[in-house]
Amino acid sequence: MNGLNYNDKKFASVTNSESGEVSSETVFHYHQNGDLVWAEYKGGEIVFGTLLAKCDDDGILDMRYQHLNKQGELMTGKCISTPEILEDGRIRMHEKWQWTSGDRSKGESVIDEIR
Repeated sequence: MNGLNYNDKKFASVTNSESGEVSSETVFHYHQNGDLVWAEYKGGEIVFGTLLAKCDDDGILDMRYQHLNKQGELMTGKCISTPEILEDGRIRMHEKWQWTSGDRSKGESVIDEIR
């Protein structure tokens, strides 16, 4: 396990692909125990969601996510999130995701740690 620790960190979206539902109003609250990472998220179009991830030695997260949106749809997907450490020490995650429900489209997003 590297020195990167996601426990009790909060993130918000900076950019997202058009087919994504996460927006700047969506806040992710991360938790970590060893290589297990999980989070709850909500805000914007998302009523409530959870994600479960495995963290590798470089801090890259291989995750699966699920949420209920404001349209009442249960949505699921998978994502690879790659960390970048910003000059101020915050973590930025570069995400490549794909829906495993709905249209199964792919996209990319960026979320930044918020303090």
